[in-house]
Amino acid sequence: MLTDPSRKYHPFPAIDLPDRQWPSRTLNVAPIWLSTDLRDGNQALFEPMSRERKLRLFQELVRIGFKEIEVGFPSASRTDFEIVRHLIDADLIPEDVTPMVITQLRADLIEATVRSVAGARRVIVHFYNAIAPAWREIVFGMGVPQIIEMVEQHIALFRRLTAAHPQTQWVLQYSPETFCMAELEVSLAVCNAAIRAWDPGPQRSMIINLPTTVEVSTPNVFADQIEWMDRRLERREHIVLSVHPHNDRGTGVACAEQALLAGAQRVEGCLFGNGERSGNLDVVTLALNLYTQGIAPGLDFSDITAVARVAEDCTALPIHPRHPYVGDLVFTAFSGSHQDAIAKGLTAQRSDAPWRVPYLPIDPLDLGRTYDSIVRVNSQSGKGGIAFLLQRDYGVVMPRRMQVEFSSIVQALADDCETELSSEQIWELFERTYLAPPSTHAGFIYRTHRLFEHPEGQGLELELIGVDGSVKTCRGVGNGPIAATVAALDLPLRIDSYEERSLNAGTNATALAIVEAAWPGVPGSRFGVGRHPNIITASILAVLSAATRLSAAGKVDS
Repeated sequence: MLTDPSRKYHPFPAIDLPDRQWPSRTLNVAPIWLSTDLRDGNQALFEPMSRERKLRLFQELVRIGFKEIEVGFPSASRTDFEIVRHLIDADLIPEDVTPMVITQLRADLIEATVRSVAGARRVIVHFYNAIAPAWREIVFGMGVPQIIEMVEQHIALFRRLTAAHPQTQWVLQYSPETFCMAELEVSLAVCNAAIRAWDPGPQRSMIINLPTTVEVSTPNVFADQIEWMDRRLERREHIVLSVHPHNDRGTGVACAEQALLAGAQRVEGCLFGNGERSGNLDVVTLALNLYTQGIAPGLDFSDITAVARVAEDCTALPIHPRHPYVGDLVFTAFSGSHQDAIAKGLTAQRSDAPWRVPYLPIDPLDLGRTYDSIVRVNSQSGKGGIAFLLQRDYGVVMPRRMQVEFSSIVQALADDCETELSSEQIWELFERTYLAPPSTHAGFIYRTHRLFEHPEGQGLELELIGVDGSVKTCRGVGNGPIAATVAALDLPLRIDSYEERSLNAGTNATALAIVEAAWPGVPGSRFGVGRHPNIITASILAVLSAATRLSAAGKVDS
């Protein structure tokens, strides 16, 4: 039982800002975005990303539209140093994208950092040091004058080092770590000292980044802190004012939104809020919050499921099914009253009118999602009951997203029949939907296949038979049988996930392969299933099943 918290915890005082302006302002433009998925996000993982996963996530961040990406801590990690050099030396950074690297205020680390990025077209170098009383007194044993002197000395060193590399445009970012817990007068003194040491001007910009290193107060207090600093920073016209919210109190997004009202121009965060402790700012949620208010975020989340799968694959962290905008169940209503209101709203919604559907703050189609799973029966008689019967009676364990997809198909049949469906009827529908002999869009069905070695990966020769008995042979190469099958079919098919199951045990076990795939122009994704004693054959059949269903969906939609 929690007793008297005042004996242990003391709230941070409110800011004396009686003429605060931010509460009466409205947002009308998106901020500058900085992704720190490769730095803060990576250091928060159980198992840090490998070089390959980091590069893949970097490419996805570029595709989404981030123009500033923190790529690592090269002076503290050999892996980070090598990745940063690879990105620069292999010219993998687009001209409109600026990498950022981070370092503490130590001479040897700053020298290594400059070496890691020398030769880049433009780079942000991020300096940080903690300034709050607990850190000054307990961790470092330093006074404020000593901290200011340390900041000035290391920025002077940085200026000398970067002067030797005039081909690179150097941008300094300074973060007074633990800003939200420091006295505002101290924060201002340290930041202004950094500004004077760097000497920003029309051709020499600078970023002052104010973090909620650990959330300790309500978002309105942070907004007051930002407005207080915004009014007092020197050379404000040459400063980009940035914030870096964490989520210890669960209000990271609210802190960012109110900080933007208070004068911040830039935000740092991670896709889906990954980060130490309770996470960093969730960039996806903030961006789509802006979108629902009529503000173009400048980031492409029109296929949110694909972004989620890349993030999950690279970080090995699952996304919660109720995560705003992207969770598997976020557009699913189990309540009967919610279902009724949503159904009526979708019926009334006109394509040329502003979005106005009850319980849906955003049109799922804008995110590449579908309406299939929105209106459905509750968990007892819907997804949960269907999944239970298939697992209990037939040994089929469906992935969660497949449960959502198949339950809408079952619901449609139940509505037509106007009666309860038996376990046998549900299984027959499952077989018709996923396990009927799959054919490609050209009308061919699977006959046989042959694997062969290839210098570029796994080779596959696939024989398909047409309705007239003709045989078609196609070949493909990929990093495995599934990728080789997609290559052999020569279809615009993207495989998002793959799982395999065993329908029974022992020597007579039958393999069940399940793939989730997407097709350009078809909203959302579709599942395909293959069943065969041989798992590779089952995988090929699953790809054909998904291709058939996506092809059919594309014809219907068109």
